[in-house]
Amino acid sequence: MLTADTHAIALPAAEPTIGYRLRRVLRRHPTMIFGGGLLLAMVLMAIFAPLMFTVDPMELNPIQRLRAPAAGHWFGTDMFGRDIYSRTVYGARISLIVGFSVSVLSTGMGMVIGLVSGYNRTMDAIIMRVMDGLMSIPAILLAIAMMALMSASVKNVIIAITIPEIPRVVRLVRALVLSLREQPFVEAASAMGASFLRIMFRHIMPNTLAPLIVQGTYIMASAVIIEAYLSFLGAGTPPDVPSWGNIMAEGRTYVQIGFWIILFPGICLAFTVLGINLMGDGLRDTLDPRIARRM
Repeated sequence: MLTADTHAIALPAAEPTIGYRLRRVLRRHPTMIFGGGLLLAMVLMAIFAPLMFTVDPMELNPIQRLRAPAAGHWFGTDMFGRDIYSRTVYGARISLIVGFSVSVLSTGMGMVIGLVSGYNRTMDAIIMRVMDGLMSIPAILLAIAMMALMSASVKNVIIAITIPEIPRVVRLVRALVLSLREQPFVEAASAMGASFLRIMFRHIMPNTLAPLIVQGTYIMASAVIIEAYLSFLGAGTPPDVPSWGNIMAEGRTYVQIGFWIILFPGICLAFTVLGINLMGDGLRDTLDPRIARRM
């Protein structure tokens, strides 16, 4: 006679579905998802600008000057009859190119300088005094001074914003290296005869990437704002290149009769910076193991 087995048979756990995984990510990292969505929308707008029912952003039409938002011109027109919607959409390209380029360049250069400064005591004294001198000047003033010495172009704007941001990355990386070089795994690698470059790029640099990624997002947001400052003050991109700062600078004289000239570029600028900052907050919560354990 057969008897029933009293032990429960362990069945293999079902694979979580894609929908479940998406809900879990949304529940655990809502700020990162929301910020990333805002930033992605701006990136897609910049990439597909010619396909978004736009016209030539520099096309003049004096008969249509200072027209309020309507079916023909969704965001209205400026004092020269140019379509504000088209200028705003194309202006996203400049802000995102500048923000991304400054973030990558300042993070990369600051990481290399910070690694050398944190590991070499002789170079540390020299490098950090130079960084302290750069940090003593407000970033916007240093950028304006540099643009006054160079011609107005997107490349020069990137250079002028990158240099003031490097010291902040250097100080962050230096602080991380000072704590990492005393760790047992670094001392073990040094005792085994590992070269300076191997210790730097194999053992120390990977442990600095998570904070650097978060710092890079904040630098990108800062660069987008500073580029708008420079363009608004006339020290940024040339007038023939549509950018959000240029558009708002040209419309400030007509703000009482054409407030839409400033309103829509300002909203896009605010959403872009908000999206970058929210994504940075979410990345910080995700990459910080102490915060991740509490979630």
